[in-house]
Amino acid sequence: MIGPRNPALATTTVHLGPTIPIFPLTGVLLLPRGLLPLNIFEPRYLAMTEDALASDQLIGMVQPVEGRGNEAVPPVYGTGCAGRISSFEETDDGRYLITLTGISRFHVGDELPTIRGYRRVEADWDAFRGDFEDCTCGAFDRSRLLDRLFSFFTMQGITANWDAIKNAPDERLVTSLAMICPFEAREKQALLEAPTLTERAKLITTLVEMAVLGGDGDDRARH
Repeated sequence: MIGPRNPALATTTVHLGPTIPIFPLTGVLLLPRGLLPLNIFEPRYLAMTEDALASDQLIGMVQPVEGRGNEAVPPVYGTGCAGRISSFEETDDGRYLITLTGISRFHVGDELPTIRGYRRVEADWDAFRGDFEDCTCGAFDRSRLLDRLFSFFTMQGITANWDAIKNAPDERLVTSLAMICPFEAREKQALLEAPTLTERAKLITTLVEMAVLGGDGDDRARH
């Protein structure tokens, strides 16, 4: 992950408004305090990024509902996560390289008319006030997860810095694994909607164990 290139972006106060632009991407997960690098090249999302930079710097990451991708405006899952643009760079060929820092989840409300081609929705933040607080895991078998994770990464062909993984605080470990592991879209959504960090950690352990026991080495990474 890359860090903030613009100090002004890194220190901006977050304001959660009643609406938010959304970026629907299948299999891509953002969680509070997670870092998500994005390569922006479609005109509508270039416009969305420009408008976000000019206002509250927030973009909502959501997943399209599976099996509905052939619709002109595919429906999205009912929960997303807002990210603040904490890093921004423009390339010579007109792309934007940005990093979103996860702020808070939100319930997706009614969809609003598009602006410059990108989608917007009403956002309800009330159920996720706890997303602003650092979390610790409760009844979570960390050693069990790490043991299964080695087999899972080997099966998926993923290389990792195991010293960094072993020394990572619980929230950073769970958030990073939830975001980077090549789980299915519905599994990513379940991780997003997990009420607590402990439940998210237990779900990751279950998903990793199921993948290892099933012996499915198919690489399902979306990004």
